Amino acid sequence: MDPLLRDAIMKSPWAWALVVALGLAVGSFVNVLIWRLPREESILRPRSRCPGCGSCLRWYHNIPAISWLMLRGRCAFCRAPIRWTYPAVEVICAGLFVAFFARYGPTVSTLAFWYLAAILIAVFFIDWEFQIIPNELTYTALVVGLGTSFISPHITWVQSLTGAAIGFGGFLGLAYLGRWLFKKESMGGGDIKLAAAMGAFLGTWKILLVFILSAAIGLAISLVVMAFSASLRKHRIIPFGPSLALAAIVAGFWGQEIIRFYLAHFVGQ
Repeated sequence: MDPLLRDAIMKSPWAWALVVALGLAVGSFVNVLIWRLPREESILRPRSRCPGCGSCLRWYHNIPAISWLMLRGRCAFCRAPIRWTYPAVEVICAGLFVAFFARYGPTVSTLAFWYLAAILIAVFFIDWEFQIIPNELTYTALVVGLGTSFISPHITWVQSLTGAAIGFGGFLGLAYLGRWLFKKESMGGGDIKLAAAMGAFLGTWKILLVFILSAAIGLAISLVVMAFSASLRKHRIIPFGPSLALAAIVAGFWGQEIIRFYLAHFVGQ
């Protein structure tokens, strides 16, 4: 892209407003994925409805974030509470869209990371509640990650393919190691497939960074749960998918800087 055109786009308030609106809209669709995929429902039909009374929502009930505030977090028909996660997902998605647009500008890489961010948000909330990562998310993400690498300015198809292979092989190896050490399954197949998909977007070095970051984040989440929630500590398995999702976001946004810092201060390169 011509540098002057790029600068004009990055300085335009309309461009940023469009990014925010697009992020909110995509976040609204991510909420559909979060609700319907683990329940094996179609993501296309029927129209959005209240899970309490089953009433179909009107268009003005589906304005991202705004409708939830206007309805004060309750269904317009039966007044049943609407989960706070709905506006949270939409706002988080919009925030990540803005962050990646600021990081990569108007490029194919931004589109790729927008897609990845949407998938990872869905993975975070689905895996946290249901302890599953739907194949529909991981398989399509793997295809999109490999496909966009052919036209992305920030990753080559070789790096993408290698990253996918390292993600799959590395986490598969960890799964077998965990089973051997603890005599039980320590990592699900969904985590392994998610790692492969993330590797396709992130490439060789950043997926290796995800290995380290996800372990640290997973440990931090476990410690927080153990410290503040006795019921979760006793009765609930803490899924690893949310840790992978958070690690991939960090690697996608700050990965290059983290790797350079490590090489400069610990390897001497």
